[in-house]
Amino acid sequence: MEENNKQCSCGCGDVKHKHRDKEGKEYKSLVSRLNRIEGQVRGIQRMVEDDRYCVDIMTQVSAIQAALGAFNKELLAQHIKSCVVHDIRQGDDEVVDELVKLLSKMVP
Repeated sequence: MEENNKQCSCGCGDVKHKHRDKEGKEYKSLVSRLNRIEGQVRGIQRMVEDDRYCVDIMTQVSAIQAALGAFNKELLAQHIKSCVVHDIRQGDDEVVDELVKLLSKMVP
């Protein structure tokens, strides 16, 4: 895993980056999930434009929320297995605080 900090183009400060193998299974899985979610969102837009029944639209919104939740879980697992483990092995225990803060945002 290669991680580095680069200056953000908007000038707001440092932004962390993580190199992902574009040919790797994890990368392809994340991108595939996002492409499906993007298609679902476009589908909801068409439903609204076609004056579809509210309950049908809300059902699709719930499906997107579930898909985003699954994406988040997969990304979190990858983050823990790569970034968190790497940083702890490098002696950077601050990553644990960052993870706890992240989890507090994710868990209602």
